[in-house]
Amino acid sequence: MKRDGMKRGLGAATAVVVVGLFAASCTKETVVFVERPLFEDPPAGANGFMGFESSAATSEGVTVCGNCHAGVQGNWSGTGHADAWQGLEDSGHAQDFCRECHSTGPLGNPPGNDAADGGWLSTGDARYYDVQCEACHGPGETHLDDPGLFQPLAAIAVDTTYGCGECHQGDHHGFATEWLESPHAVLVGFAAAREGCADCHNGKVTIQLWDPNANYEERDDGQPQAQVCAVCHDPHGSPYAANLRQPIQNVAITSHLCAQCHNRRTEPDPGSSHGLEPHAPEADLLQGTAGWIPPGSFIGQDTIAGTHGSVANPKACAACHVFPYTVTDETTGEFVFNVTGHLFRPIPCVDAQGVPEPFDVTCGLSPAERSYESCTTAGCHGSEQAAFSALTTKAAQVQADADDLIALLALVDPNLDAPGGEIDPEDPTFTVAEGAFFNYHLAIFGNAAFNTDNVLGSTTHNPFLVPSLLMESINIVQTTYGVSLPRTVGRDFEAEIRAEISRANGY
Repeated sequence: MKRDGMKRGLGAATAVVVVGLFAASCTKETVVFVERPLFEDPPAGANGFMGFESSAATSEGVTVCGNCHAGVQGNWSGTGHADAWQGLEDSGHAQDFCRECHSTGPLGNPPGNDAADGGWLSTGDARYYDVQCEACHGPGETHLDDPGLFQPLAAIAVDTTYGCGECHQGDHHGFATEWLESPHAVLVGFAAAREGCADCHNGKVTIQLWDPNANYEERDDGQPQAQVCAVCHDPHGSPYAANLRQPIQNVAITSHLCAQCHNRRTEPDPGSSHGLEPHAPEADLLQGTAGWIPPGSFIGQDTIAGTHGSVANPKACAACHVFPYTVTDETTGEFVFNVTGHLFRPIPCVDAQGVPEPFDVTCGLSPAERSYESCTTAGCHGSEQAAFSALTTKAAQVQADADDLIALLALVDPNLDAPGGEIDPEDPTFTVAEGAFFNYHLAIFGNAAFNTDNVLGSTTHNPFLVPSLLMESINIVQTTYGVSLPRTVGRDFEAEIRAEISRANGY
């Protein structure tokens, strides 16, 4: 029995068969037209879900949607969603409550097109294996019957009751669970609406920059969006791992996914009222190209990168900030939690079981209070204690020099960056004090909104460049303005900086 949609040409196709009869003096061709249905009617109780073309189809088959949306079908077939059912079955621990997220049905449907049941959930039919189009877009039958009248769009907002978050949550697949507690989930209102800031602070604008044709339920609602899953991951597939829109296996800052936003004001901008403080300088800092280099300095740009920003760390930012690992019970060895790294915190605070705490939770730096898994598992540091010791030793050095530098600058200009004096962001004349002031803020650029320790961000991103910039700044402020502190008098800054360069090159 043909559906109405099939009568309009959506459910049937014409096959062309050419038969050739060859003789010495002539060739005769016969063209035969064969009409075939593109899909079987769905089983009873499917509730509008179309699924694969038939119950006999597998993940190598074509979805009903894919008969028209062939390009999307092709991209989807290379994603993990297209192998979700078999992947679960091969795991050896498949249960029905798991299958609900490894099949096509109501879980994941957007709020405006949410079905109570249907698909695999109500039929158990094989044509709903895998996470197909309708898992995110909702039942496709209405669209199939009248494509011009109804356009089923997926939602990009992250919520544990619909969309990506309905399945990607919990102890085993807690991507959304962690993301909701991360800074990427926080919408900075004024920045999301401000031209020049919205590129990175409004997820809708970011998606449009990377995929101008992207369409989704919230696109035209006039509201900004946080940096949700679909900003970094293309749900229809991409050439990169985990459906990422840009690569992360790349130390080239210009093409690394994270660096598209985490690489903004990395050196002073005398033309901006905010130009004496860095903004999202992480990527350039990692590679040794951030900061104000004083005139006559021998360190130069990009001479102090260190291992964190070299080919020894091929994933760059993601190696530490998106580090997955499994937490098990220390006594029984039983599973507790799969960490996905979507808190984006490289050394997160952990609870008594070792599960990472929300991003805004504060704690000490010891391995008993934080996880240093991202520092040790890849073989960079020999143990969590070694990573802790390296961090705290270097951070103490950076903090001491940062304190000295700001104390010297207060002698030069007691009002610091208030109007007037040597440090005045409104005055277009750029001074040595302003360059040193920028380097001070580069050293302490930790995000106070999330209670991160001031110098930890700069110390870990480049533990050799930051101390060198501070020492260069202290030295030039003293010589330019004739000020000093007891702790800064008589130091051989050149020897100290050369030692930092030597350490960087030796790692």
